[in-house]
Amino acid sequence: MSGNFWKFGIAAALVLLPASIASAQEALDADETAALCHGGQSICASAKIPVARTTQTIQNWMSPDVGAAWAAGYKGKGVTITIVDDFSSSSRFSGNFGIGVQTQRHGEWTREEASMIAPAATIRSKDFSSGTAVPLAGGRNVLNLSYGMYANAGYSVSQIGWAQEEASIISYATKGSAIVSKAAGNDAVAVGGVTGGQQDYLDLALIGKQTAIFVGALSTNGTTANKAELAWYSNYAGSNTAVQSHFLVVGVEGDKTGLYGTSFAAPIISGYAAIIGSKFTKATPVQITNDLLNTARTDTLVNYDPSVYGKGEASLSRALAPVSIR
Repeated sequence: MSGNFWKFGIAAALVLLPASIASAQEALDADETAALCHGGQSICASAKIPVARTTQTIQNWMSPDVGAAWAAGYKGKGVTITIVDDFSSSSRFSGNFGIGVQTQRHGEWTREEASMIAPAATIRSKDFSSGTAVPLAGGRNVLNLSYGMYANAGYSVSQIGWAQEEASIISYATKGSAIVSKAAGNDAVAVGGVTGGQQDYLDLALIGKQTAIFVGALSTNGTTANKAELAWYSNYAGSNTAVQSHFLVVGVEGDKTGLYGTSFAAPIISGYAAIIGSKFTKATPVQITNDLLNTARTDTLVNYDPSVYGKGEASLSRALAPVSIR
């Protein structure tokens, strides 16, 4: 995202930063961040933000599994995806998801991507600068977090004074009330690791939570014939087995879209979760989360190692294959 990795800030000296890397035509710069106060009234209530333009055309950056799911009638109907992201800053960048070059805010991009993967899902927008709790819709909910919250390394999660926004998200992941798809980050370190003397405390707070999924980026969609590797920038699972068991990777084909970063991995998993929910209409968020994790592929990855790839590459076709899930 225009040189931004993650951005914005809250009380407790945390800095909140979007997880994209850059558009294709701009230089990568981890230090370019835009400051925006985190708190006060919501700037971006979902009712005031137009839903992203949806298209029901399979794009070449998508896994072929998406087309197969649509052909079977599963497009996310009955599931709500809430995009918690930047919908109010002046920062915009360009890319192309196959429907023409656009220049949009970070949240507008992640919202559009999720809506393209799961075009029948209900899409809501929540500006991450608001500080207010994230409301859940009736039925099944997926929350997309393509951002992180950084502060100097060395604190325990219990020392962080979370705003209502993050506190609500952490609570939902803990209780299993909503699936939380969290971009792993773009520092090429293990989830929860230290980079530049700082840690992503939102990552740390979500480790071990039953419906949290950390999402890393592959440089391409993998196949058994052409195996994929972790993108050079992507954070990886690391040695913590609690992270490994809730870590997935998906292809982020920036050479086709001009959009790079784990920001654009998380909305794919959000869309997959909605599609799975549209088949298994009585499944709980915990069941859908476990289905995604337990059906991931390892045979499409170069030198599969759980400390790198976690559970493996998300496989929508395998996740949809069972007659029922539990």
